[in-house]
Amino acid sequence: MAWASSFDAFFRNFKRESKIISEDNITLIKAHIKENKLQKAVSVIERALRDIEDAPLNIAVTGETGAGKSTFINALRGVGQEEEGAASTGVVETTMKRTPYPHPKFPNVTIWDLPGIGTTTFTPQNYLTKMKFGEYDFFIIISATRFKENDAQLAKAIAQMGLNFYFVRTKIDNDLDNEQKGKPRTFNKEKLLKKIRDDCSNHLQESLYSEPPVFLVCNFDISKYDFPKLETKLLQDLPAHKRHIFSLSLQSLTEATINCKRDSLKQKVFLEAVKAGALATIPLGGMISDILENLDEKFNLYRSYFGLDDASLKNIAKDLNMSVDDFKVHLRFPHLFAKHNDESLEDKLFKYIKHISSVTGGPFATVTYFTRAYYLQNLFLDTAANDAIALLNSKALFEKKVGPYISEPPQYWEV
Repeated sequence: MAWASSFDAFFRNFKRESKIISEDNITLIKAHIKENKLQKAVSVIERALRDIEDAPLNIAVTGETGAGKSTFINALRGVGQEEEGAASTGVVETTMKRTPYPHPKFPNVTIWDLPGIGTTTFTPQNYLTKMKFGEYDFFIIISATRFKENDAQLAKAIAQMGLNFYFVRTKIDNDLDNEQKGKPRTFNKEKLLKKIRDDCSNHLQESLYSEPPVFLVCNFDISKYDFPKLETKLLQDLPAHKRHIFSLSLQSLTEATINCKRDSLKQKVFLEAVKAGALATIPLGGMISDILENLDEKFNLYRSYFGLDDASLKNIAKDLNMSVDDFKVHLRFPHLFAKHNDESLEDKLFKYIKHISSVTGGPFATVTYFTRAYYLQNLFLDTAANDAIALLNSKALFEKKVGPYISEPPQYWEV
């Protein structure tokens, strides 16, 4: 059946570590579609979507006092140090208990602040028991200097429990600034970064007898140094169904992060389209009306995922000394619903689907209408993601004013 090959072809476009649905589920859905067992395919998709949407993600962050643990937690959550709900920062260990910090936009994501093992009297094993180790998806161990024996022993205990851990070295910007001020003539940024990384790795090897990766970060500029690499590594190691919520929660503004969010959302939209297409039994007009009524809601949601919501644009425009209206002229998304040759995007879509209706007909017509209509969500995603990437290089964005962005629906399905 053409559906099965289309389904398979779609997911071949994504690397294993970026897929939000397991290979087993992909194979199962494809088999059901091939055998024309659409209800069974829908059941697997519904279960997979529930897992994706409801997946809890719990991240444990630990480190000794003054290592920048709280600032790192705030950076992960996209919360300013002085904002309400921010993790308390300072040089004094504020608690000896674990403290949860929910993500402000994604309540399923919780980052747990754990006291550094060096500030407790626990052994590594007792520490994990007291801190409820089984509730976390992974541990991040933070240091602002070299990693100590306690950190290595904790990592060893975590590994024995079958959990993932990652070493993060913070305050890299301070180290670079101090070195440049102290040795301006011999300062070499890359050499210093290598020296810091090697020093951390060497101390860890003494206890772990291995060379675990160390990620160098600046909590105040998470697009620099190894922060994006850390995010990529965490995504790769998570179970497939938890990658979606984590990718949407990522805060660093890099092209890789933006594309990661786009890929994740495209997969979810595709799965929803397959499910909707397989179940579609209502008349064409009802389906299209429902879709068009939700356009603004969907579009605004995608804008927020890519930092293009009104509040974010207002801040960007302020930084550029521009009004929001003048700033929007240079973006594509405000033009999506503009009239183009006296025809709006909704009008164009409706005429396109009516054309498909007259040409296709037959039992697959309703499926075709619905899946073609879903092209709008992909148009939204591509437009928002491309605008977000363009904003990384504001100079290039302002060199040429963009016009209305109208595209033809992509051919997702063989009919």
